[in-house]
Amino acid sequence: MSKALLVIDFINDICHPDGKIPSSAAHTQEQNAIDNANKALAFARKQGWLTVQVKVGFEQNYHAQPKESPIFGKANQFEALKLGSFGTDFHEDLDVQPSDFIIEKPRVNPFYGTNLEPVLRANKVDELYVCGVSTAWAIQAVTRDAHDRDYKVTIIEDACAAADQQEHMTSIDMLSRIANIVKVDDLV
Repeated sequence: MSKALLVIDFINDICHPDGKIPSSAAHTQEQNAIDNANKALAFARKQGWLTVQVKVGFEQNYHAQPKESPIFGKANQFEALKLGSFGTDFHEDLDVQPSDFIIEKPRVNPFYGTNLEPVLRANKVDELYVCGVSTAWAIQAVTRDAHDRDYKVTIIEDACAAADQQEHMTSIDMLSRIANIVKVDDLV
């Protein structure tokens, strides 16, 4: 059994107070989510797991942006989520290493439109540990999709964040039916 850790969307536009759409910035700080993700990353690297850092974003001309999407539809107008900009840089506190596999995704779900699945299969991964933002969106999407692809999924709850604690816990409660829920200290 091979394991991978997916760390999702700890980028400036979403998690930094100076981001263009900092919807999870306050809760990320309250949860200490990035520090907890770093603990999980250190543990995963020590164990020899595949570590995957994921960011949402669109190319300079926004051709892949879904213009009618309620959450992505105005990104181009605000120049939000533009790949190669401050907004899609990983948060400065996140421990990103050259050995990490980096995925740029054009939608909420990191399986959609990316090479995540082939990389997981090539590395014989059948168990995923996930953390990041937002619990209500990307963490729900990846957990549900991974479950349906027959991966065993564990969510590192205190390395995730959402708009607020209530939204976060509502998502965690729902996902607990299809995934294991742990704290980073349980993992390490």
